Formats: sequence, C-alpha cells, structure tokens
Amino acid sequence: MSVRRRIPDVEGRSALASWDAAGGRIDRDVIATAVRWALEELAERAPGQSVEVRVPPFGATQIVEGTAHRRGTPPAVIELSPDVFLSLAIGGIAWPDAVGRGLVAASGERADLAGLLPLV
Repeated sequence: MSVRRRIPDVEGRSALASWDAAGGRIDRDVIATAVRWALEELAERAPGQSVEVRVPPFGATQIVEGTAHRRGTPPAVIELSPDVFLSLAIGGIAWPDAVGRGLVAASGERADLAGLLPLV
C-alpha cells in the first residue's frame, strides 16, 4: 500500500531546508509543512501500522509492517517535539543520542527509528 502524499516533495524539502537554515526559528506554517512532509516520507519508507509516530501538534503517522493497529493505543508509540523530529530527519542528531538525552518518548518493542533516519 502506497502512502498518499499531500505535500509535494519540493515543497517539503524546501520547508525542511528553511527550518534548518533558520536554526528552528521560523514561521509555524513552515515548521508544520516540514514535519508533515517528513512524516509522509517516513511512512513511505517504512509502510505499515505497527508503530505510531506522533509529532504534536502537527501530525502523526503509522509505520513499520507488523500487527495492524486500528483502535486504541498502538503496540508501539514514539512521541517527540517538532524540533527533535526535524533534527533527526536531517541528521542533526542521531536516534540513540536523542533517546539517551530523554528527547524522545518511545514505548513498545518496535519503537526505534534508528534505521529509518535521517531522511535527507
């Protein structure tokens, strides 16, 4: 099953590059576009429904093949701030470092994005 992309690749990459160049101090709409594009990209690279990645307040997606999640709390959940998620997406911080510094809330046996990041 392919992911339905809502944000064009060029627009998403541009928003991510703008966020990076501004050191995260940029318009909320640009941050929202960058996060949503990165979530779409993550879902395209690791399709499935066994892990839910949440980046409040901008979005969430389900990824990784395995037990399909339909209702209630998923078997694995990852929640992180927009800045941490975008830093991971561009390779500004590595997954083990983010987890070790307490920047990521992850629960469940598949709640690990180390092999999927960075995205660009």
